[in-house]
Amino acid sequence: MQRLGQRYVQYFNRRHTRTGTLWEGRFRSSPVEDERYFLICQRYIELNPVRANMVHAPADYPWSSHRTNAYGQKNVLITPHLTYERLGKAPADHYAAYRDLFAEALSEEVLDEVRKAGNSNRPLGTRL
Repeated sequence: MQRLGQRYVQYFNRRHTRTGTLWEGRFRSSPVEDERYFLICQRYIELNPVRANMVHAPADYPWSSHRTNAYGQKNVLITPHLTYERLGKAPADHYAAYRDLFAEALSEEVLDEVRKAGNSNRPLGTRL
């Protein structure tokens, strides 16, 4: 990821005759230990624009996968994860179960745990 980021910044800067960084900080990653936490991460990511008051609902954000996962809107860029497919037997079951995940906001405790894991590159899992 570091090499990819460096090469892209160089390309972008040459193309736009500019210098400097494009991103605020360095790349961070956090392994997700099991399916439950994968779905928590999905909710965390797709609710970010809502928490930032950019949109009212996750489906309103144009660059979100929420419309595909929750309503079945076709998107060639999205490949369903096995964890998502386990939410139900048929696509309609996946959509309904995924929408149900968003019926309740993530608690402050869960938000803090996800943020801490991402900022420290430690696994997100059994502690939540």
